[in-house]
Amino acid sequence: MRIGILTGGGDVPGLNPCIKAVVNRVHEEGHEVVGVRRGWGGLLNTNPDDPGSVAANLITLDPGVVRKVDRSGGTFLHSSRTNPGKVKTADVPDFLAGSVSGDGPHDLTAHALKVIEHAGIDVLIPIGGDDTLSYGLRMHQEGVPTIAIPKTMDNDVNGTDYCIGFSTAVTRGVEFIHNLRTSTGSHERIAVVELFGRYSGETSLITAYLAGVDRALIPEVPFDIDRVCDLLMADKAKNPSNYSMVTISEGATLAGGEMMLSGEADAYGHRKLGGIGQLTGELIKERTGEGIIYQQVGYLMRSGSPDSLDLMVATNYAVMAADLALDGSTGRMVALRNGSYSSVPISVTGEGVKRVDVDELYDAPNYRPTVRHVRGKPMFLY
Repeated sequence: MRIGILTGGGDVPGLNPCIKAVVNRVHEEGHEVVGVRRGWGGLLNTNPDDPGSVAANLITLDPGVVRKVDRSGGTFLHSSRTNPGKVKTADVPDFLAGSVSGDGPHDLTAHALKVIEHAGIDVLIPIGGDDTLSYGLRMHQEGVPTIAIPKTMDNDVNGTDYCIGFSTAVTRGVEFIHNLRTSTGSHERIAVVELFGRYSGETSLITAYLAGVDRALIPEVPFDIDRVCDLLMADKAKNPSNYSMVTISEGATLAGGEMMLSGEADAYGHRKLGGIGQLTGELIKERTGEGIIYQQVGYLMRSGSPDSLDLMVATNYAVMAADLALDGSTGRMVALRNGSYSSVPISVTGEGVKRVDVDELYDAPNYRPTVRHVRGKPMFLY
């Protein structure tokens, strides 16, 4: 058996250990692994008739190749947000230019299937978030045996309580917030910390909960800036060090406003997010007259090596996915449910993203995490 593996979307800590564990497990059983470079882009840009193109996009993986990869973060296979089912005309490889017409986007799935067949891939293991795995579902529907591994620091893939990268992102966020307290308190200011989170505010909410931040603004609840200012000023007055802090998800919105977007939409329909924290900081300063520290944590949340939880989950997801592939149990996504490792139909990846349970985890009028019930909830409460 020959198993293909790829990583798509944003990088997170834990991807390299996951790849390594798949390779080692598969080779223990006497089978082969081929790594697809740059996510789904590796399939799109491979010309089966050009050995140089094949070598640039597909790499044979064995225990020797992956021996050291788990010692660093990110993904050594690289990543992309390519969707072979929706390719802009400008992104169509030159060798496929003659096969498309019109303005696009173009569905080049037939070519991706041709590359999979040419590479002799029997089972495909994509590691990614809802976007990457949505095309994994497309591959499954096209008849390619597929096993998905959920990865995203937003922890918003349906069907699983946990996605690779989430714990490390929260750990980084808590650490940076506590470090930022020294400057914020020294200058008696209000700190606005912008964290990742497009549609789900879980990363921001759990980070704020664990770091003891005064207020947390999330995409699920548009916020009234005047109310936020009043709360932060009261928080500041009650703090012996005369400062206050608020976290804000990049996808949060002002009441009556829209997400802060820039640039063109990617192949999955998403434009670049960012800037709501800076705008919010400026509005707070304008209304209160207080000094502001604005910190966009951004990519620092997903950089570096995984913490022990992400290392464990990434490794166990990999072993489980490899075993499913070797057993012929495809069309599945590995998952953690109710504290136990399991798998679910890959069709769950087509059900959209999870959102924060506001009624259970958030005090909306006061813009802060409020955990009302813990018993029976998963480890990360959501």
